[in-house]
Amino acid sequence: MIQLLDKIHHKDSKNFFLIAGPCAIEGEEMAFEIAEKIVKLSDKYKIPYIFKGSFKKANRSRVDSFTGIGDEKALEIIKKVGEHFNIPTTTDIHENAHAELAASYGVDVLQIPAFLVRQTDLVVAAAKTGKAVTLKKGQFLSPESMKFAVQKVFDSGNDKVAIIERGNSFGYTDLVVD
Repeated sequence: MIQLLDKIHHKDSKNFFLIAGPCAIEGEEMAFEIAEKIVKLSDKYKIPYIFKGSFKKANRSRVDSFTGIGDEKALEIIKKVGEHFNIPTTTDIHENAHAELAASYGVDVLQIPAFLVRQTDLVVAAAKTGKAVTLKKGQFLSPESMKFAVQKVFDSGNDKVAIIERGNSFGYTDLVVD
């Protein structure tokens, strides 16, 4: 993934790379404050960094939970953060139309949430934007099952794909990440 993003700082580093930011974009000041602190740390320790903020949180447990400040408003903030700090950005998408919308705001990496990683139309929509795609492996999926999601990206003409490991669940409560 690092080689696929020209904007990423410290891409020749031997360190892991970090994807971090606010769970959801709640406002410009907060997003800039978080990004500034992480950029300083990533520069200090030479850690490749991608700013992540969700423009919309669709996976909430209650219908009246906070989902965002508005799609375009949040995407504009993500765009400004990326441009200001000259860093790549990512956001998760939940609907096919979100792929092109997020790409139109310059988001560098489209992330497919774990609970949607098997949705062919969504994965294909993300891949067809030409942006890098990250697929969050659901704890309910075996590592071997992820090859099918990756193949959907490749079959859509995009070779910029990475998997985000989330661990595996055994039973209802035993989550193991190693």
